Amino acid sequence: MRAFFKVFLVLLTLNMAVPSGYGQSEISLTKSAKHVKTTKILMVLTSFGEVKSNGKKTGTWLEEFAAPYYALTDQGVTVTIASPKGGKAPIDPKSLLPDYSSPEVKRFLADTLAQAKLNHTLPLNTVSAKDYQAVFYPGGHGPMWDLPDNPFSIRLIMAFYQAGKPVALVCHGPAALKNVKTTNGNPLISGKKVTGFANTEELAGQSTDMAPFSLEDMLKASGATYEKGEDWKPFVVSDGLLITGQNPASAEGVAQAILTALREKGVH
Repeated sequence: MRAFFKVFLVLLTLNMAVPSGYGQSEISLTKSAKHVKTTKILMVLTSFGEVKSNGKKTGTWLEEFAAPYYALTDQGVTVTIASPKGGKAPIDPKSLLPDYSSPEVKRFLADTLAQAKLNHTLPLNTVSAKDYQAVFYPGGHGPMWDLPDNPFSIRLIMAFYQAGKPVALVCHGPAALKNVKTTNGNPLISGKKVTGFANTEELAGQSTDMAPFSLEDMLKASGATYEKGEDWKPFVVSDGLLITGQNPASAEGVAQAILTALREKGVH
């Protein structure tokens, strides 16, 4: 009877943690309950899963999702995930290989609740900046293909920025900034300090055939001041509300920079 009661309690806890329509709602892992009611962050992932010219699979680089996801949710932040098409967000299969399996990736692979959220993302056209305190774009080559020209993503970034809310992107995620313009028609990133996956990293990773353009070159061509750290090492740049990270190793640092920016704004 005691064993049955314990199982019942576990099932009850899981049912309470996953509201109706769990994949399309906000699930919060709370270690710091003081944040849970006020801090909500939107993560925008790619829906692009294959480069047609070479037949290679792509998507979000899992470490760039998992590391910030846990850095945020472990602080009680509620994270909602959206993608252009909604539904299951593709993960770059290469990012699942042992060589790239960080502690956060391993944690995610054992976390059925987080997996459910990734399998049931909200369609990008159904989310609004007014419902969140910040937005975060993980990388992977997928975002370079379906986010730069996505009108909902473009408007969403501007809505966050104009509302004085942090806009954060890591690795190839800054590709989403390519066509974001201010009201005077200039690129949002013109004159701003940014970073992103470097040409030297793209060449070293032998992944130039996965990208439709050079991210570093695009950022520079848009008038941004591109800054670069050591290849494959954490490097984060903050310029006002705009927060960017260079590579997968920078993903957690970007999440910490978001939390710092929110604290400075008085969001707890």
